[in-house]
Amino acid sequence: MNSPQTSSSMVVALLLLGLALLSAGQAQARDPVAGKIRAGMCATCHGPLGLSQMPNAPNLAGQPAIYLVEQLKNYRSGKRQNEVMSVIAKPLTDQEIDDLAAWYESIQISVTVK
Repeated sequence: MNSPQTSSSMVVALLLLGLALLSAGQAQARDPVAGKIRAGMCATCHGPLGLSQMPNAPNLAGQPAIYLVEQLKNYRSGKRQNEVMSVIAKPLTDQEIDDLAAWYESIQISVTVK
């Protein structure tokens, strides 16, 4: 038989779980269309489709969103340094970073070995 304390603990745990699920559901989804629009600022170095235009800039097309989000947040926080990227990433919101990552992840690329 459950004690009143055990029942109270279960109720609190269920309430906390419900709040966590509710707040997760309120987070905005990644929007690749918004990311494509925002990516205009990236095109000079990374190309309009995420294929680099410069030898020292990586290709972004097809990269996993989780990787791109982490790197952009690292540039934004200063954890990762690059003269250009640190300035570009600084004003980006979490939503803008998520959208950019969704755009670049949505681009399908193929690799051919010669």
